[in-house]
Amino acid sequence: MLVVFLAAIAPGARDAGAQVVVGQDGKDVVYLPTPPELVNKMLDMAGVTPQDYVIDLGSGDGRIVIAAAKRGARALGIEYDGPLVELSRRTAESEHVSDKARFVQADLFESEFSEATVLTMFLLSDIMLKLQPKIFDLRPGTRVVSNSFEMDDWAPDDSARIPDCKTWCTAHLWIVPARVQGTWRLPQGDLTLKQNFQDLSGTLTAAGKSVPISFGHMRGEEIAFTAGGARYSGRIAGATMQGTVSGTGGEANWTATRTQ
Repeated sequence: MLVVFLAAIAPGARDAGAQVVVGQDGKDVVYLPTPPELVNKMLDMAGVTPQDYVIDLGSGDGRIVIAAAKRGARALGIEYDGPLVELSRRTAESEHVSDKARFVQADLFESEFSEATVLTMFLLSDIMLKLQPKIFDLRPGTRVVSNSFEMDDWAPDDSARIPDCKTWCTAHLWIVPARVQGTWRLPQGDLTLKQNFQDLSGTLTAAGKSVPISFGHMRGEEIAFTAGGARYSGRIAGATMQGTVSGTGGEANWTATRTQ
């Protein structure tokens, strides 16, 4: 699986011999590295494994990329500031992970990261909102992790705070949901869904009777909702969803096909 990480957006490109200073002005924000404890928490929440490909947009001094590479993942850091790119490369070499950790100098807003499955970011919320459409278009199941800041109306699926921490202490996790808004045909009727990121609403119509769905939620390609007192759970695969439904009559399998 592929993973994308967005750390702090680094300063504007300067001479490669320029000094790197924490707190220096950058292209969009100042350079503030993520604390090591939070780096580990973000990687843990993303579930990074050797099968992952970590892309860190705005990779700063490269610490997230290097930490991911130490877990066996292939990793790429995309950084706007030349001296930080050079520092990251030197650090990766000294940490013996330069075979897995690679860094390029580029602007994150002009960079392609559609192969990602996780984004981590240490970005201001307004910058995250500019990236939000591109993030939401990533493949279902992509993991998104942020240092401290959130994406406004797209609420995190999970949050965790580092204990005994004073600044930059919270990691937020999002799982990019599959797009399921529309009408789906079940053997017993129609399921009409409205979607707001991972949250679902709508109706289930069967035997001429419509009931609202509640507790509707997406987590990647996994779907769950309640309708008419029955609890549906399942998985999306293209234009089909299937799973189990449980209620007063016990448990049964269910399948639905997208009609529009």
